[in-house]
Amino acid sequence: MDDQGKVAPARRRGLADEVADRIREAIFSGAYAPGAQLREVELSAAMDVSRGPVREALRLLEREGLVHCAWHRGTTVTTLSADDVAELDSLRGALEELAVRQVIAHASDEDLAAIAKTAEVMEGAADVHEMVRRDIEFHDAVFAAAGHRRLADAWEAVRCQVHLFLLTRITHSTEGYLTSVPAEHRELVVALRTRDTEASLALFAAHRRRAVDVVSGTVATS
Repeated sequence: MDDQGKVAPARRRGLADEVADRIREAIFSGAYAPGAQLREVELSAAMDVSRGPVREALRLLEREGLVHCAWHRGTTVTTLSADDVAELDSLRGALEELAVRQVIAHASDEDLAAIAKTAEVMEGAADVHEMVRRDIEFHDAVFAAAGHRRLADAWEAVRCQVHLFLLTRITHSTEGYLTSVPAEHRELVVALRTRDTEASLALFAAHRRRAVDVVSGTVATS
């Protein structure tokens, strides 16, 4: 049997990927908040495409955890439950602990400078949604500096859900957000640069906990 008999024909999926990119961008920019309805007919009209690529794009986003499809409700932007937040936080914590240990043990000065740069640009964030993006970019840089390919892949698998979690955090409160987040990340950079493992792990854990506390309502919100 030749190769043609072993594999199914490839399908072109470029349009669905592009549609998924645009819907994802709209979610991350705040155009569609958690719980918002995503209607195929409206999305296809807005993007001037047929409903087929929209339907496929929504399936892609569902696999990323960004949307939820249910026969009786249609498709909505995912609303994280308390269990979702707890699971995501525990998994992120496990991944981040390994990343921090790897960075301290193996990252070069250039790697640490790249992490520091992502913290510096937070100062220029124009709004809370841009700050969330820059927060994610900081953690991207940490995982990249870890030099651990499978760890980076694991982070990529949950990255969109972490982004959604941070969007959920700013729906609960934005009080002091634009000033506190850069300050927190500057502290993380200092700890990494001193290559103090225990101090770094403690600061990263506290950084995660502050966001979880806001979402879970254990910190006063505005």
